[in-house]
Amino acid sequence: MTIDTSGWRAQTLHRREEATRMRRRIFDRAVVLLGLPVVVLGGCATAPSERASADVTPFGLVQVAARTEPRQLDAAPETRILALDPDRISEADVRTTLASAPAPRIVLVHGGVVGVYLLMESFAKFLVGMGYPEAKIRDPHDGAYSQNPYGSSERLAGELAWYYEHDAMRPMLIGHSQGGMQTVKVLHELAGSFGDRVAVWNPVTDRREERYTIVDPITHVEKPVVGISVAYASVVGAGGVEFFAPSVWNMAGRLRIIPDSVDEFTGFAIAGDFVALTAPGGATSADEYRPNGTAVVHNVNLPSSYNHVFVPNTQHLADDSRMRDWINRYETAKAADLSNLPEGQNDNVLWAAGVWHDIKKHWCLEAQRLIRARQLDAAPASQSAQLRETTGD
Repeated sequence: MTIDTSGWRAQTLHRREEATRMRRRIFDRAVVLLGLPVVVLGGCATAPSERASADVTPFGLVQVAARTEPRQLDAAPETRILALDPDRISEADVRTTLASAPAPRIVLVHGGVVGVYLLMESFAKFLVGMGYPEAKIRDPHDGAYSQNPYGSSERLAGELAWYYEHDAMRPMLIGHSQGGMQTVKVLHELAGSFGDRVAVWNPVTDRREERYTIVDPITHVEKPVVGISVAYASVVGAGGVEFFAPSVWNMAGRLRIIPDSVDEFTGFAIAGDFVALTAPGGATSADEYRPNGTAVVHNVNLPSSYNHVFVPNTQHLADDSRMRDWINRYETAKAADLSNLPEGQNDNVLWAAGVWHDIKKHWCLEAQRLIRARQLDAAPASQSAQLRETTGD
């Protein structure tokens, strides 16, 4: 089912002056027209299977130590985390409870036009401003906030497996525009759509490891990379003219199909998006993302006043305490009450609020899953086996 928010925006958000809106449209189209050759040429270039790494010093502040165990928690923080409702996480819950817990890796994939990575950097800083650990967003090798959408999807799938093995928490994956195409492609890599083997990739050294399996940190059983799942993935503005890039030609017929390699997925479309080629009324049933198995899939239509290029520009939302409060109370687009949206700059708030709600939810769920697994490991053997049968782990 598609959730349509376009009518709410017109009724409740402050409208720009018509002349300003017209200038913005002209500018936006110019950005796309100028950027399209970059998309085509970038896609025509051979995507390297490795990033050049020989002369790059690992990013010291956020470097992930190899084979490290997630930090242990005392009983009191564990009890508070287990008591949280994943669908209703307040700012206080984030700052005082989840902040004491480990956090899953978030991988952001930016759009394909030159300079758009700066907009995804804005979204990364929004997440940090909302309380997410910066070290779990920035690349452990070079400190980048986001990934190139023209890189190897197989390499990125191998990185996600490495993160899960080392963090004991399944990662999250968020893509914008061409990065949305890459995000869904990575899900298909993990599902085995392009082959039955994917190598583990070490993101700290930025090198492939000579293995195709990991040891599951929850079950302690060796398992292949193909078949591993991420906790959450989301895309905005994927499709349309982005298919010009040869690197995603094999996504024809696959882009809207979400495999079982993700627990929950949200696809955002912008009404009248001339890059993703979305109809003026929003995504139709033919454009909806749909599961081919057990993944929970949501479709959300954003208002036509949202802009394809600038949707990730959200850092300003976290800088306003009133806006943070509104975002933290957000649950679903369908139930959002925009009548009490604070005055001020609120561009892209529906997209930011929706993704942040889901990130908090899966941060909580992964922390709870890890705590329960550790409790099972610490229990006597007979009790642990019995509990594992009950929980399914």
